[in-house]
Amino acid sequence: MDNNEIPDSALAKNALDSIPQTKSDAKDIVGLVKESGRITGYQLSDGSTVSKEEGVALAKDGEIRGVGIAHRKDTEYLKSIPDETENNNLSSLPSVTPE
Repeated sequence: MDNNEIPDSALAKNALDSIPQTKSDAKDIVGLVKESGRITGYQLSDGSTVSKEEGVALAKDGEIRGVGIAHRKDTEYLKSIPDETENNNLSSLPSVTPE
């Protein structure tokens, strides 16, 4: 099978460094904290706000559902796990003000 026969979601999942196993009480990301257009943190479904680094650590521990870990240069960040649904992608979430 060549790359033209691989579904887009499978290719996108391959771009992730890891997809952590989530715990049953894992939280969802419901908003993005941005500064000058760049994501600096995440608002979670319990109302808490965490930094990007804290979000990555929580996701690695299975505390955040629906995301995988990716990296750019030396910086890790979260990406939505591809599932053919656009409205649950991190890029579709609203921007929020940190508390």
